[in-house]
Parts: sequence; C-alpha cells; structure tokens
Amino acid sequence: MKRVLAIAVVMCLTSVLAVADEPAGGLRYSVTVSKFENRAGWHGQWDIGDAWGTVLTDMLNQTGKFIVLGETDMRYEAMAEQDLAASGRTATGGKAPATGQLTPAQLLVKGAITHVQHDTGGGGGGIRIKGFKVGGKGGKGEVNATIYVVDSTTGQVLASTNVVGTSTNKGALVGYSSYDWGASFGGHKNDNVGLAVQDACAEAVKFIEGQLPNVAWTGSVVMVKGDKVYVNRGSREGVAAGQTFRVGQVEVIRDPDTGEVLDEDMTEIAQIRAAEVKEKLSICEVTSGNAANLQKGMAIHPF
Repeated sequence: MKRVLAIAVVMCLTSVLAVADEPAGGLRYSVTVSKFENRAGWHGQWDIGDAWGTVLTDMLNQTGKFIVLGETDMRYEAMAEQDLAASGRTATGGKAPATGQLTPAQLLVKGAITHVQHDTGGGGGGIRIKGFKVGGKGGKGEVNATIYVVDSTTGQVLASTNVVGTSTNKGALVGYSSYDWGASFGGHKNDNVGLAVQDACAEAVKFIEGQLPNVAWTGSVVMVKGDKVYVNRGSREGVAAGQTFRVGQVEVIRDPDTGEVLDEDMTEIAQIRAAEVKEKLSICEVTSGNAANLQKGMAIHPF
C-alpha cells in the first residue's frame, strides 16, 4: 500500500512539474503589482504586504502570459535614477539611465490583505524541486485578500474578487516556493502564514488570467516601408510568425458628460501577417488591402 501511495505521489509531482515547464502561448499583457495594504493588522517578523507583492509578481511572471514589470516602488526608484542622471550630477555615458523608455503597464494589480489567521509558529523542513516545495511541519494558516485589476489607461476597475489562501501541512504539502521569496524572508517563508500567502496568490493569478479575454490587446504601426509593415509588438508580447492582425483607424467613443471611454470602433484598412518576429517588433506583410494606404500610428488588433 505504501509503495502504491509513493508511486502516486511521484506521478502527481511529475505531472505538476511538467505543466510548470510548458511554455505558455498566446499574446501577452504588461502588468505591474502594487504593494498590498495590510488591513488585517497582522504583524510578524516579515512584512506581509511586501511578501504578497513579491510572490504575486513572481507567479504572474512564471505563467508566461504577462510582461511583468517591476513592482510600483521599483518603478519609482527607476524614475528617481533617471531624474538624477538628467540633473547633470552624475557621469554621462551609454550606461546612464535614460528617460522615456519605461515599459507602460496595461494592467495594474492592487488590493488589500483583509484577514490573517495564524495558529502556529514558523514552519520549516521539506525540500524544493523546480520551485515546488514538498514537505514541512504541521499547522494551519489563512490569508484573505481583496484583488483589483485596473485598466491603466482609464483607471477603471475591470474586475475584483476576494481570494482565500490556506495552509494545513500534514507532511506532504506540494506548493509554490520562489527563490526570491525565500531569500527575502528567511525561514518564515515556510511558516503557516507564508504558505497561506502563496496559496492565496495562486488563486489571485487564476483570477487575473481569467480576465484577459475581457482586455483589449492592441498595437500600432511604427513604419511602412514598401510592402513591409513594422508594428510595435514582438515576441516579448507573444507574437508568433504567421499571426494575423487587422489594421485601421480607431475612433474612441466617449461619454460627452463624463469623458469616460465607452468603446472603440475600428475602420479596417488592411490585414497583415507577421513574417519576421523580433523581441519588440514584428515585420509584417499585407494579406488584404494595400500597404500604400497604411500609416504610422494606425492600430492593430488580433483576430
């Protein structure tokens, strides 16, 4: 019986790790995570808001479905360095940080930790295999959080939910464990609250992924050269050779009373197919319409 159980556990681990190694396809969205406010009043030997941001950022990155930007505080630090370089008080050169090159986030993820239950002290033990932790001491923890997915262009909350993460270690826990998370918070990453944070973040990632069909993926024409159309989306954004797009002029429909964007209407001028894909741009060929009618700044939408 023990042998059968052991084989079943190994098969389960093999399946989980195989899924983790599979590259994610499809178009990617840029996202950044803000530090979550600690409204639960829980205080331990590490900052739960920082831990949440670290784990959620890492998990989103591992899905392969997002261009994950630095957390909000990291981006502010980058802007501070750019401002310092621009002030003339630092040495100039090719390595000096330049302004105007930060990748903008399409989606902002923010929220608050609303409840923390911690029944026992710091956990430990177990082993780590390809980012997954196996083993650990017994105990129980629970973390509740409210998640908001915000459109960075309009500031509108696209979706929100409450997630609950729990951790009840009974000697054979399989869960997420990040190297950064481990390095930043020491042995407490494996205590019950730490494991509950990981579980809650995993639920948050599933929720965020589920919102992607409701988020418009767009790009722009950056240059037209003969019959070649250059667009500002490449492999970084998940574009693959052979992918097709509609190109045209977009009219934004706004509420005359509030100025809120209600919808967008595209007048299609041509259809293009990605012939050569680089990291940040794609060189496309026209499959329908005339390249001479295309202009820099026109929008592209995937089919």
